[in-house]
Amino acid sequence: MTTHPRASLRRVLEDLGPTLLDLVRGDPDGADDIGGVVIHDPHDEPVPPPQALVLGVAVHDPTEIVRLLDALGDQGAAGLVVRAPVAADEKVTEAVRRSGVALLGLTRGASWAQLAAMLRSLIAEGDVGKTGRETLGGVPSGDLFALANAIGALLDAPVTIEDRSSRVLAFSGRQDEADSSRVETILGRQVPARFTRILEERGVFQALYRSDLPVYVEPIVQGDTGELGLPRVALTVRAGDEILGSIWAAVHGPLSPERGQALRDAAKVVALHLLRLRAGADVERRLRADLVGTALEGGPGAAEALGRLGLAEQPGVVFALAVAYSPDGDQSAARHARYVAERQRLADAFAMHLTAVHPRSAAALVGDVVYGIVPVPADRPDAEERTARVADDFLERVGERQELLVGVGPLVRESTALPTSRAGADRALRVLRAGRGNRSVARIADVLVESLLLELTDVIAERGDPPSGPVARLVAYDAAHHTCLVDTLQAWLDTFGDVIAASAAVHVHPNTFRYRLRRLAEVGGLDLTDADARFAAMLQLRLWPHARPS
Repeated sequence: MTTHPRASLRRVLEDLGPTLLDLVRGDPDGADDIGGVVIHDPHDEPVPPPQALVLGVAVHDPTEIVRLLDALGDQGAAGLVVRAPVAADEKVTEAVRRSGVALLGLTRGASWAQLAAMLRSLIAEGDVGKTGRETLGGVPSGDLFALANAIGALLDAPVTIEDRSSRVLAFSGRQDEADSSRVETILGRQVPARFTRILEERGVFQALYRSDLPVYVEPIVQGDTGELGLPRVALTVRAGDEILGSIWAAVHGPLSPERGQALRDAAKVVALHLLRLRAGADVERRLRADLVGTALEGGPGAAEALGRLGLAEQPGVVFALAVAYSPDGDQSAARHARYVAERQRLADAFAMHLTAVHPRSAAALVGDVVYGIVPVPADRPDAEERTARVADDFLERVGERQELLVGVGPLVRESTALPTSRAGADRALRVLRAGRGNRSVARIADVLVESLLLELTDVIAERGDPPSGPVARLVAYDAAHHTCLVDTLQAWLDTFGDVIAASAAVHVHPNTFRYRLRRLAEVGGLDLTDADARFAAMLQLRLWPHARPS
């Protein structure tokens, strides 16, 4: 979540339209700063940040569009995107005027996921707490769309900037002047597989990666029509010997020497931007981890950290996510590096998942635990249950690859109380890691007793208190005579005094079990009819399992 958005609505339309977006109704200059991207959920209350772009997935009916525009106007949204074609009748036009929310249409064939990714990349939602921007080559650092437009102007051709997997990182305007394969590439944010196969068969990628000169690519047949597309000129983007990506221009013929040199010069600037983005991502992760950690610890720096995360004065819930195991202490450096990288990928995935739930969410890896902070409406009676379902949904998506556990803290009414929610999430996570209960997600309210028992175990271990009373006498008797009176007592307590069930649990005849029961009462001096005595014995057996003979 950025606290300093930097793309206007007009900039979004210039960079993504008309390939992806068209303005249906509204003022393109109505929003100077886009505050975020939110996917509208008709079954939940939308919580967009100010000046948000709201993606109206599956919103088609004009009446529903009018209702949503009015609601978003009250929340200060910048625009609503619906799938084209849009029936912009008089009521819709009036709703746009009344609400001040621009109505945009998403081009047919473009995916909502692709649009969301492009928008978030364009408005740089990942920046945390930046107050200014540096420039590289006269272009704001990391702004690949502006860079693509600049290169397109130099070459007088529509341009894409792609990574090594032929995924589109950014594109220039005028894409409608190219051919159908370029449009398909932009809509899918990936060069279609059939075209990459042709390029591989022609040896284009091999020539591209071996040369530091522009490579001219002959036209490729577009589909079943036999129509030839435009030629391409491509150039790798390098940082030393490392290939970072490539630039592709749809041209009408080979470049002149002057434009070829301009493309080579531009590739050096693109490399700087890509390296800056890579370094910026690492710096941002560290900064976000510091801010999240400071916010969750409380203290004098918490208020500033919450402000920079956009979470000040927000009720919320803290998640604590971790794998069910910890790495071996004697693991190799390579294994440890893989473990750390996997934890970071997990943190990135969890952050993306939480952002889809609420755009002002924050998540970061702190130590070996991924902490997430999610603002939650405090007036909802089912707020904590809904929050736990967020964790369940995440585990359904990624939990099959590794065993993950999530502790959920209590809802706190003020962001300054987030350390309390963090403590609850940690306690719940500890219960799960200890294997108490057959579950992967737990609220502290669900496992409060188990948590208290673990804390009592800590106190006992710290003070070195041994078992006492009847249980201590039974443990000593079993050790001296190789009997199993402690197991008999445990089985009887676990089955609430049901002799038949208890005897079956320890695999003896009920009469034998009754004899052992009388014997343990005699040896331990335990009155089995006394509720307090039964509770004391049950508690000791739970807290001192290590004291029992194996």
